[in-house]
Formats: sequence, C-alpha cells, structure tokens
Amino acid sequence: MSEQFELVAEVRSDVGKGASRRLRRLEDKVPAIIYGGGQEPQNIVLEHRTVSKALKNTAIYSHILHVVVDGKKHKVVLKALQRHPFKPVIMHMDFLRVTGNEKLHMNVPLHFANEATSPGVMDGGIVSHNMHHVEIICKPADLPEFIEVDLGTLEMHGVLHLSQLTLPKGVELVAHQHGDDPAVASIHMPRVSKADIEAETPVVEVLAEGEAAPVAESTPPVAE
Repeated sequence: MSEQFELVAEVRSDVGKGASRRLRRLEDKVPAIIYGGGQEPQNIVLEHRTVSKALKNTAIYSHILHVVVDGKKHKVVLKALQRHPFKPVIMHMDFLRVTGNEKLHMNVPLHFANEATSPGVMDGGIVSHNMHHVEIICKPADLPEFIEVDLGTLEMHGVLHLSQLTLPKGVELVAHQHGDDPAVASIHMPRVSKADIEAETPVVEVLAEGEAAPVAESTPPVAE
C-alpha cells in the first residue's frame, strides 16, 4: 500500500455526550476512541479540519493508519465513522489497534474495470453495480486498498458473482464463509419507458363507419 496516513491526537479525559458536544461545538474537534489489541480503550480527540481533509482521500477507509497520541504512534484501522445527518460535521471515530499478524475484518471498495469494452456494453447494454464494497478477512500486511472487478468479458444479460472475483494473495471473503455468493454486477438492456414507446408509435387515423376517405384536391385541366 503506497498511501501513508498519520493523524495527531490528544488524550481526552473529559468523556460523555455533553463533553463530546462541547468539543465539537466550541473547539472544532472530533472525539474518538482507540481500542483492541489486548489493551485498554483510550479516549482521544483530533482536529476536525485535519480529519476532514484526510477523509477526502477514500483510501483511508481501507488502509493501516498511524495515530500519534502524546508522541506514541499507534497502528490502527478506521472501524467506524459517525457523521452529522445534515451538517458537514464528523461526530465520532472508532479506531481498532493492529497487532502482529492478527487477522482483520474490513470493508474494502470494489473498483470496476473494462466496463466500456465489455461485450454487453458494446451491444448497447448498461451495467448495474449490485455491490460497491465487500467484507474481507486478511492479515494487516495483506490489506488491499481495493478489489478490482474486471467486466471485460461480461456478455449481455450476464451476471458476475462474488465467487468470480480474483482476490489478492492472503485475502478471504466473509460471504464465502457463510456460503453466500451474491451478484456483484450485471449487464442488461436499457429499460424503455411508456413515453418512449408512445413517442415512437405512428398515429393511425381511424375513420368512422360510412365516412369517406378525403380525396386529394386537384387543379381542373385548363380548356384549350
């Protein structure tokens, strides 16, 4: 993984909902917690501006991060992120410690490749993405930034299932452990709306019974 993420935090001794609200409103900071790894949970606080900037890079969600607390560097992954329902405010963050070769359960994004050149799209079909993330299990050293979904051979009306993905070394799918094999993507013909059908249907004038068809007007011949 080429990306490197490091966040600087402070120990937070004042906990509780009221304290968290004060941090967000008065100090523009984000309350968070570091837990796991056989150690006691640690309440911390981060600068909201710094966190917001870091989160603009979507790779942060599937990378090992370093959170520096009072000069001590913690190796973690972001496990939960709580946002305000309608304000651009980060409410809380959960970080899980990464220790040794202990396997991680993570959600990583799917990146779709070769859509435009797939046989189904070349024949006029459109792609439906049934999944955008997938839950995996792997050791920290094997954590991928994303998993590629190659649609280069998908035909019209074809469906690509989870079992057909090429996984990086050391990566397992949680769904497979439960015997699930959901559809990841499919290609189908575009839907035709009723309005489109009506627009393309020629209008035929039906005459009432006994009504003569109109005769085209003609110019009478000029007598010589």
